[in-house]
Amino acid sequence: MMLSATIEKLNRLKLFGMTEALAEQQAGAIYQELSFDERFGMLVDREETYRDNRRLTNLLKGAKLRHASACLEEIDFRTPRGLSRDLVLSLAQNAWVAAKQNVIITGPTGSGKTFIACALANSACRAGMSAFYIRLPRLLQEMHFARADGSYGKMLTRFARIAVLVLDDWGLAKMADRERRDLLEIIEDRSGITSTIISSQLPLEKWHDIIGDPTIADAVLDRVIHNAHTISLSGAQESMRKKPLKKT
Repeated sequence: MMLSATIEKLNRLKLFGMTEALAEQQAGAIYQELSFDERFGMLVDREETYRDNRRLTNLLKGAKLRHASACLEEIDFRTPRGLSRDLVLSLAQNAWVAAKQNVIITGPTGSGKTFIACALANSACRAGMSAFYIRLPRLLQEMHFARADGSYGKMLTRFARIAVLVLDDWGLAKMADRERRDLLEIIEDRSGITSTIISSQLPLEKWHDIIGDPTIADAVLDRVIHNAHTISLSGAQESMRKKPLKKT
């Protein structure tokens, strides 16, 4: 009876990891040979693991990554496309996020830009940092709607707080005046405070033209490029999208 009451209290306190571990200890005779300190330490360890796993699950769910299961261990370095293993391994340490730096990934369609971007964001989540994936055309569309319904300020605040923002499909079409000004607002709020991953089919030298207005283009690119790690991919003989996933 006392055990049932204890489990009920643990659940009320949302100590679900300890609840699971306590049930296992009661069901396993091997635990009876351990001291109180050992058993209690195991309960605390389980609760910590449970909370870490739940936080990671929530971070990955909130990131809405295009490739939800993308991870750095699955990146293909064998296919010739100009991808530096040393650079990726360096970025895997997440020091660039701590330093509020950016990552720029350019290359033709099918070269694996989005997968690498999502893998880097996944790595940040596993280090306990927030991430969010969105295509730039969708972001600019959502900002347009936010202006109309009065939620523009809240939207800017939300995006400014994301530790790693993945902007995919950068530069698919030349920007209108409203779009480039909205982009500047996003980039300005994040510059030197959080990190951004940009994926684009266009080489860097064409970004200025796609933004349009020279003054705004200078402002955006100055904030994005000067502290960015650059991954420039060449076209693989076979699109990375057609390659089968590794069997587990």
